[in-house]
Amino acid sequence: MIHFQDIQFIYEGTISSEIGVKDINLIVHTGECVLLCGRSGCGKTTLTKLINGLIPNYFPGELSGNVQIDDENILGMPMYYLATKVGSVFQNPRTQFFNVDVDSEIAFGIENIAVPPDELHQRLEYTLDSLKIRNLQGKNIFELSGGEKQKIAFASVYAMNPDIFLLDEPSSNLDGDSIRDLKNYLRILKQQGKTILIAEHRLYYLLDIADRIVYLADGKIEKIYTPQEFRSLSGATRKHMGLRTTDIQDVHPISYQRTFLRPILTVKDVSLFYKKHPVLEHISLQASKGDIIGVVGPNGAGKTTFLRTLCGLHKEFTGCFYWREQPQKENERLKRSYMVMQDVNYELFADSVEAECSFGIQGSSPELVEKTLDELGLLTVRDRHPNTLSGGQKQRVAVAVSMICGKEVLVFDEPTSGLDYDSMEQVSGLIRELSKDKVIFVVTHDYEFVCQTCTRLIRFDHHTMTNDILLSQENEATILSLMGLGRDER
Repeated sequence: MIHFQDIQFIYEGTISSEIGVKDINLIVHTGECVLLCGRSGCGKTTLTKLINGLIPNYFPGELSGNVQIDDENILGMPMYYLATKVGSVFQNPRTQFFNVDVDSEIAFGIENIAVPPDELHQRLEYTLDSLKIRNLQGKNIFELSGGEKQKIAFASVYAMNPDIFLLDEPSSNLDGDSIRDLKNYLRILKQQGKTILIAEHRLYYLLDIADRIVYLADGKIEKIYTPQEFRSLSGATRKHMGLRTTDIQDVHPISYQRTFLRPILTVKDVSLFYKKHPVLEHISLQASKGDIIGVVGPNGAGKTTFLRTLCGLHKEFTGCFYWREQPQKENERLKRSYMVMQDVNYELFADSVEAECSFGIQGSSPELVEKTLDELGLLTVRDRHPNTLSGGQKQRVAVAVSMICGKEVLVFDEPTSGLDYDSMEQVSGLIRELSKDKVIFVVTHDYEFVCQTCTRLIRFDHHTMTNDILLSQENEATILSLMGLGRDER
């Protein structure tokens, strides 16, 4: 059992974008699955940090009240002891890796608690088989896709066999099939009597697993729902609360009126390789200004590698790229394109949000920076260091740079990862506005975002491009299938 008693916490200085929490009184019973939801920065992650000891041991601030696990006070508990009771899967799995290969990473935690070698090997094998990730065994972690890394982060915690599992946005980088796998993992944990807390924006897959849904706003518990009560919320009420859909069947593609223009970008018979191994073969497509092309497919299918090649960042390929019928070399594609990476930490360099928006960009004006920050809701953090922002705010900073730089081809890799409904809608609107005189590609597993934003959808699978269709309600069943979702998906 987890017991929050009169908890209040305020972060010290500006080390976190979250406001902290206040007046938290909550009991999570042993074996219960509790979903924490609410707008970005509402306090979801703060509650998980209070359970795993990151607050106050690594995130200082003003803390009052008590947090107990089975009548033991967490706040005075040694971290090594707490780690045997509580396992955490963070939103960005890269932040919790200690090894470079899959097997060593899964075994790292149990090795540190001195599990005998025979038992360690048995636990590793059991974890690989139980979670059906045998195909990832022996691989280099840094060669995995974002979704595959998320699976390894979960596996490393599962192998420890703690009583309490904390998951922060566990589905943010997962495709439809992997979300089903995650759902099955959670069912296994429930069958084993584990206690589960999940902070999540993507809600639809959890409502037949969660026992209670805790909605937070401004650092406080606003209301606690049963799954039945939560499902009964109207769409308007849910959106007003800043929440994503609770039922995929309620989401439908928006068919935007568009003028079919002459193609300006042509990809002709492109094949990609990584360390001489084929990734994608014989890819051909054309795109016009105004196209917003959703790029979907299973984790590890080569979506990001293709778009890195399109931007001149990956050089192991054959075939040709053309712009207005002229062949384009790597340096020409680099000058013409801008990519918002899945992990935006790789592309934030300046010491303030405002400086980041003009860093290395010729011709950017203070007025344009001001207008862009205002449109993205970033004016209040303009003087903050980018590394102190939440994941969603960092994403919006990278989007701001893409708006200011004036490039003709924009690529977004999972732009809605970790975003609540409000922020997703905001990014969707901005991308549609940007597309008027640009070609835009979006790698995503976010069906809500695809339906609201994209004009076309292409799918990569089995080392090639299997589909290229227009977004329309007539193609809705096909779109669901291409994204690994079914009409009975909940």
